[in-house]
Amino acid sequence: MKTLISGSTGFIGKAVLQELKNNCRIITRKHSPELNDHFTIQSFNQNTDWTGAFDDIDSIIHLAAIAHRMKVKTPSADEQKELWSVNVEGTLHFANEAAKAGVKRFVFISSIGVNGNLTHEKPFSPQDPAAPHNEYARSKLVAEQGLIDICAKTGMELVIIRPVLVYGENAPGNFGLLLKLIKKVPMLPFGLTNNSRSYISIKNLAHFIAECTRHPNAAGKIFLVSDGKNLSTKELTTIIGTSLGKNIIQLPVPTLLMKILLSAVGKQGLFTQLYQNLEVDSSNMFDELGWKPPYTIEQTMSYLGNDKK
Repeated sequence: MKTLISGSTGFIGKAVLQELKNNCRIITRKHSPELNDHFTIQSFNQNTDWTGAFDDIDSIIHLAAIAHRMKVKTPSADEQKELWSVNVEGTLHFANEAAKAGVKRFVFISSIGVNGNLTHEKPFSPQDPAAPHNEYARSKLVAEQGLIDICAKTGMELVIIRPVLVYGENAPGNFGLLLKLIKKVPMLPFGLTNNSRSYISIKNLAHFIAECTRHPNAAGKIFLVSDGKNLSTKELTTIIGTSLGKNIIQLPVPTLLMKILLSAVGKQGLFTQLYQNLEVDSSNMFDELGWKPPYTIEQTMSYLGNDKK
């Protein structure tokens, strides 16, 4: 039996493919004779024809989504329609058809944005009430709720994974921006930054996702996945610099000044992500699954020198 993967061409999907090696089937929009086992679709939405996709499949890893561009702006009416068509309606149709075909487990890659975009008194936990902070996160929450209903009715097992910021070679989003910045300039304004944020290595995340397709204790769980170690932005960027062979000078710029400057240029969200806290309680990853991160942050960062972007 195999695992069916959607979103296999993305940053996380490629790492998951490497982890699973040949024991999987990928969903693609372009037929290619070079692909050993794949299922071709025209589009991913509530009308997708999944006939034959689930043959010999016992688990699914669902990564496909409209993501990064919807995290940083308010979508237009057309964009919001597309967002919900893919992230919600397409996802629930996919799960329904999988359940009908007898797929045993559905592993859904959601977002920590379902919990919120910053923590105050304590880390987020899987039991906390949802507080999505943008349309992308709201679409993920609604998809989660729909999947819970489908699985309750059909008996298909559900695993929900909400990753924090994922770091590693070729990472998109804010980590990718930080990496490019560190490559170009020798000084950063994080000398006085003492925030605390949770992160997850792309290699650790791929390993954990694969584990969730087979571990009996993963069924029915929500995991806020992280490496289990929190870092300040100063610590993170210093480690990145070291991995690139660069000695980063951390300037003692007051946090309030950076807040004013970033707000003045419409980058309030960037301030939140670089200067405020986002911690998660990932203890059920370790306690219930007995999982241990196979890679340290330094080991994952050692691959950054291969990223020529």
